[in-house]
Amino acid sequence: NLTGGSNGGVHITDVTNASRTMFMDLNTLEWSQTILDFFNVKKNCLPKICSSSEVYCHIKIRDSEIPIAGILGDQQAALVGQKCFKSGEAKNTYGTGCFMLFNTGTTPFFSKSGLLTTVGYKFGNNPPVYALEGSIAVAGSAIQWLRNNLGIIKESKEINDLAALTPDVGGVYFVTAFSGLYAPYWRDDARGCIVGITQYTKKEHIARATLEATCFQTRAILEAMNSDSNHPLTYLKVDGGMTSSDLCMQIQADILGINVDRPAMRETTALGAAIAAGLAVGVWKLSDLDKVNSDGNDIFKPQVSRENAAQRYQLWQKAVERSFGWA
Repeated sequence: NLTGGSNGGVHITDVTNASRTMFMDLNTLEWSQTILDFFNVKKNCLPKICSSSEVYCHIKIRDSEIPIAGILGDQQAALVGQKCFKSGEAKNTYGTGCFMLFNTGTTPFFSKSGLLTTVGYKFGNNPPVYALEGSIAVAGSAIQWLRNNLGIIKESKEINDLAALTPDVGGVYFVTAFSGLYAPYWRDDARGCIVGITQYTKKEHIARATLEATCFQTRAILEAMNSDSNHPLTYLKVDGGMTSSDLCMQIQADILGINVDRPAMRETTALGAAIAAGLAVGVWKLSDLDKVNSDGNDIFKPQVSRENAAQRYQLWQKAVERSFGWA
């Protein structure tokens, strides 16, 4: 639409968005004729697949022409914005849902542990970089549920203070499977459940259990990635709305047993798109990006023993089993 729409506009997409349609061959980075024929989709209705960083066209604004030079899918843009340019680096975005991407290098790796294979990014004529993705259906939306449906908080940000009123969850575990469980479980018959409730249970325990639910699911995905890669992750880069909670990020570091790295500027999706465009028009090179958004990072380090984290995670897995078979 920016370039003319149906009147001569450019109809394109990039490899990261195309990879999510399931119509693109991950090896050739072209539309798969076999899959198109199976679903009876005509190739001429699909956009041309381009790299994530090149000058595709220009927008005419008065006497100026502004280049469009970067296209990335949402989570892939966050991967670039977090500068996960080395194989083995990973980021996790905590939004309504939660999405972890793990850079696997220039060869597509197909998971045996329930993760998805996607293109991470492709800069110009350079080889594509692939990633494994693990998705959590419910993360920040569980906090909204506490606010809108249970009414135990009035604003989402209040969960941090409420959860901080108790040092632990009092044995309560909340499996937020409102619409089933995504990676690595893939159980569409699962439904939400809160287990371990006693007469001692208070709303602050449920608030803290809600934060822990996302952190436990993140550990499940991380363990799947470690299993697939045989290269255990040593730190995790994070962004998204829930990362504003220091308590949540500390819980995450404790449960994972590794450092959690939170940047000062957390709009990493927008930053990733800007990085891709800037590379295409020569504003910077990859080697110039080391110090971009690197000042003022918060590093959350584990403060509990690995045994404590493992015991809590084992109880979480028991709770997950209770969520199966309801639909």
